[in-house]
Amino acid sequence: MAPMNSIVSIATAGLNASTARFDASAKRVAQDPHADLPAELVTQKTASLDFEANIAVMKTANKMAKSVLDILV
Repeated sequence: MAPMNSIVSIATAGLNASTARFDASAKRVAQDPHADLPAELVTQKTASLDFEANIAVMKTANKMAKSVLDILV
């Protein structure tokens, strides 16, 4: 089951990275009156999509692990 742990670890790292990107962009918008709003919106949207993609990876990994356990039982 080591490959499954790797998948979850990679997805977790992706969740953390997308959260950090979103937070950094939100702070720039809140603190800098001259922030490039269109660019920050794109950054926040891509971070949000990356987050959703990593959640999907985790859900798929969970389903795969369940399938393997169902086969073994």
